[in-house]
Amino acid sequence: MPGSDMPYPVKGPQRGSEIRAVLFDKDGTLFSYHETWGPILREAAAMAAEGDEGLVPRLLEAVGYNAATGRIGAGTVFAAGETVELATLWNKLGVKREVRRLVEDLDSLFAREAPRRSHPVTDLQVLFSTLRQRGLRLGLATNDGEASAFATIARFGLAEHLEFHCGYDSGYGAKPLPGMVNAFCAAVGVGPEAVAVVGDNSHDLDMGRAAGAGLLVGVLTGTSARGDLAPLADAVIDSIADLPMLLDERG
Repeated sequence: MPGSDMPYPVKGPQRGSEIRAVLFDKDGTLFSYHETWGPILREAAAMAAEGDEGLVPRLLEAVGYNAATGRIGAGTVFAAGETVELATLWNKLGVKREVRRLVEDLDSLFAREAPRRSHPVTDLQVLFSTLRQRGLRLGLATNDGEASAFATIARFGLAEHLEFHCGYDSGYGAKPLPGMVNAFCAAVGVGPEAVAVVGDNSHDLDMGRAAGAGLLVGVLTGTSARGDLAPLADAVIDSIADLPMLLDERG
C-alpha cells in the first residue's frame, strides 16, 4: 500500500482472494514489444502498400509508429488492437486489398515473423517453472492471432507451462472484452477473483477489470509508461521477472 515499505505497492487489498492463476499478455509482457514488433510492422506496411512507397509512412503513422524513435505509441491500434481493426484502418487509408484478404495476409505474416523475432524479457522457462512450483495455473491471452500465439509458444517451449492460450480470433472476443479471462477461468477451474491479469497495455487491464480479476498488474516492457498504467493497475512492475516478488509482498 502507498507509504509502506513494499517495493511494489498493491492497491485495494480487498480486491480479491488468494491468487491461484495468472493470465499473461504476450507482446510487451512476455516479449519486448519494440524489439519484436517494430520490424514486423514495417514489413506489414510495405506488404499492404504493394509497392506504393508513399503510402507506407501514412500506414505506419496511422497505427502509432513513430519513425523518428522506432517506437509504437501506447494505446494505439498496433499496440492494443487486433488484425481486423488494423486491416480496416489501412483499407480506409488506401490499401487496395479488401479487408478480409488483408486480415488473412497480415495474420499469416505475423504467425511467420512473430515467433522468429520475439525477444523474451526474461528467462521464461525459469519464471514459469517458479510460478508453477507455487501451484499457480498459467495462461496466455493476446490480441495477436491464435496461430501466431501457438507458434511462439512452440518456439520457446512454453506449452508444458501454459494450460491455456488464445488470440483475438479464438472465439472469446478481443481485448478489452472479458471473454479471454472468462475462458481461462473455465479452462483451469478458478473464479476470476483468483486470477492475476498481467499486461503492458490499458486493454489488458481493462479486460481484467471487466472480468472481475483479483489482481491487475502492469509491466513496463511494452508500449506504456508507468503513468499510463498506474491509474488502471493494482500494481506496476518493471517486468514479469518481478512478479514473484510482487506476489510475495501481496501475501
